[in-house]
Amino acid sequence: MKLVKGLYQFAAALTVAVSLVGTAHAQTRSNTSTQTPLYWPNEVSKANSDDWLRKNHDRIFQLRPKLLVINFANGMVKDKAYEKLDQLILALREASKYHGFARVDASPQLEYQLFKYVDVTDANPLPDDQILDGNSSLYPRVPNWKEGINFKYSELFTDRFAELLGVEDPDSAGHFLNLKQMVERGVINEVWFFARQGKYGAPFECTEVKQAYDSSFNKIAGKSVQAGNGGTDQQPFLGRSLRILFINAERGPGCAMESLGHAVEGTSNSGAIPYFTRYFAEYAGFDLKQRFGLPFNSLYARNGAKLNYPEQDQISYVFNGKAGKYLNYYVVGGNVHFAPNAREDYDLSNTQPVLSSIEHFRLKDGQDEKDQRVPWTTESLTPFKEVAPDCQGPWVVYWRQNFPGYGSACLDDSRKPMKSWWPFLFY
Repeated sequence: MKLVKGLYQFAAALTVAVSLVGTAHAQTRSNTSTQTPLYWPNEVSKANSDDWLRKNHDRIFQLRPKLLVINFANGMVKDKAYEKLDQLILALREASKYHGFARVDASPQLEYQLFKYVDVTDANPLPDDQILDGNSSLYPRVPNWKEGINFKYSELFTDRFAELLGVEDPDSAGHFLNLKQMVERGVINEVWFFARQGKYGAPFECTEVKQAYDSSFNKIAGKSVQAGNGGTDQQPFLGRSLRILFINAERGPGCAMESLGHAVEGTSNSGAIPYFTRYFAEYAGFDLKQRFGLPFNSLYARNGAKLNYPEQDQISYVFNGKAGKYLNYYVVGGNVHFAPNAREDYDLSNTQPVLSSIEHFRLKDGQDEKDQRVPWTTESLTPFKEVAPDCQGPWVVYWRQNFPGYGSACLDDSRKPMKSWWPFLFY
């Protein structure tokens, strides 16, 4: 099934929209606005960081960002690239269904649309001394690369590269829009590219130079932050946010989901949107010192300490040579590397139950109006093993399904309906 070629065509999208609006109303909690749900991009707003997004945030039911996809991976034919795109778009779609693991009526809040696929691979084999890691001769490699990131992001924004992308300027015959112009006009909202990773280095997993906001969701004029999983000054700030995802041509959709998950963490860590940072840090367990008095603020910072769970409400570890144990422990939502019962990075094999409130995040449905904490195991991931195989994919799909979304019953610190996290992706 070719989703990229078929499902996301305009006519089909309109048909889906009619049913989704009805579902949206059915899922809306009583204290959420009953105004007609909105979609983005739309005729009024198309570009990332538009003020329209923040002004209409609470009415945005679904985001349909437009994708520019570039293939640098020699040997990856178009059909194979489209197959991988289909898989990733489907995984992201599934992952945006709030509590989709339990609700058959859950509607996707993220529906990526392919704007253009650009193949810049080499038609003929390269000479042996130019093969390197198998990427195209047009791959913007860092000159005289020795180590580290080998992708020159600045090249993507040049007029020379605009000709390769081939998006004609409707206002100027014979002229091609460069990446900055495409983002400014809302022609595209995100960039993905295929490449191979080898001994000659690789790009960052996912970069984003993001517009910064204050605590009232107002733009801070001229201020941007690195909000991806790593970043470089070679990617310019366009006056609007732009995310660029590297898809490893030799891995499955789960690995790309992992990279995008790290980018969400990066957005939180960047402080670009204070509201989002406040609640995501709680969800992802980036507040362990404050919450439990642990010697590290997140499990990422545990210096390789192996974790154990003597009981479902206990955690033990040896950190910097000192043994520690905490009783009355529980996990809120976890993060990309650490599911609630993970003993180390990427551990999805532990069968021990650990208390977690991930499925009850900010619902205030437990004793004393706290979130319920229930035993969690990786059995929760079974439905997603085919959706996003490879890397942390099954976990990341489930993890994202617990992000507060449109019409969810999640409450913020003021006991007001929590803002959906999905529009923040394109602030």
